[in-house]
Amino acid sequence: MQIDWNDLGTAFALYLVIEGVMPFLNPRGMRRAMEMFSQLPDAQLRIAGLAAMIAGVLLLWAVRA
Repeated sequence: MQIDWNDLGTAFALYLVIEGVMPFLNPRGMRRAMEMFSQLPDAQLRIAGLAAMIAGVLLLWAVRA
């Protein structure tokens, strides 16, 4: 399996666009969300991260299938 660098670059660019939407549209809400995240225990953050990764893999599988 060969990595398609163009697809990887496109995916990273889209990631940056999506990550920038919330701070651009609602900076105050984003700041409040970050404050709430900073109060969560490590275990809950890990679970949320794992859930996001699984959702991403499933979405990628569905889109590419």
